[in-house]
Amino acid sequence: MRTTLDRIRHTIGFEVIALLLITFVVSHLVGLDPTRMGAMGLGFSIIATGWNYAYNLMFDKAMLKRFGTVVKTTKIRIIHAMIFELCLLVITLPIMAWWLNMSLVDALILDLGMVVFFLFYAYGYNLAYDKLFPIHQSEVTETSSDAQQCTNC
Repeated sequence: MRTTLDRIRHTIGFEVIALLLITFVVSHLVGLDPTRMGAMGLGFSIIATGWNYAYNLMFDKAMLKRFGTVVKTTKIRIIHAMIFELCLLVITLPIMAWWLNMSLVDALILDLGMVVFFLFYAYGYNLAYDKLFPIHQSEVTETSSDAQQCTNC
């Protein structure tokens, strides 16, 4: 499993790149004010940062417990990204409608567009991150035996 510092690096990198993309690319594509989109993106980034850390930790612990490894197949990566984004959709939809002064339906359409964008982004980012910062088998073995000894983790 990854160390706390590695998870923090992963999360910060994910959110910084996402915030830049939302502020400049998405706002331009949908014709909304970059300042409002940037502010909303920053707020969502804070929410997503906490959720990203907790979700990835829970997901990896569940994988380790169920499969004995945290190595993710393509199928697992897709499931991982979809569950993450579905949870964020539930949190962000009412906030987006209020902040951008739009109906829930319009916010849902915009949010679903962002979910599709982030599905591809999360998959690509996590794949690239795992290639740049691989988990070594010795770390997985040590963590696996630590997890077996830890009953309150």
